[in-house]
Amino acid sequence: MTLPDFRKEATALFDQMVARRRDFHQHPELGFQESRTSKIVADRLRELGLEVQTGLGQTGVVGMLDGPKDGPTVLLRFDMDALPVHEETDLPYRSQNDGVMHACGHDG
Repeated sequence: MTLPDFRKEATALFDQMVARRRDFHQHPELGFQESRTSKIVADRLRELGLEVQTGLGQTGVVGMLDGPKDGPTVLLRFDMDALPVHEETDLPYRSQNDGVMHACGHDG
């Protein structure tokens, strides 16, 4: 895939990704309580054809994508947990779980 092709595909997914991120932001879950988030992530990985393992460390999810050749391995890691913080914004996608929010700077 060329860089222009990648950009075109990424741009086509932009609205969907923003909606998904905002949904996660509206429904934050504390560490080891991310049952809703884990299910959404696992279901999406399965839709993409990945082998999925769930329940690692209680709510962890692993998606495996095997390529056709042996070689280097890439690992992508994502935090799913929120913090016990009250969100004080008027954003339309603010947390709906009082006292819990995605407040880390990397939750973007």
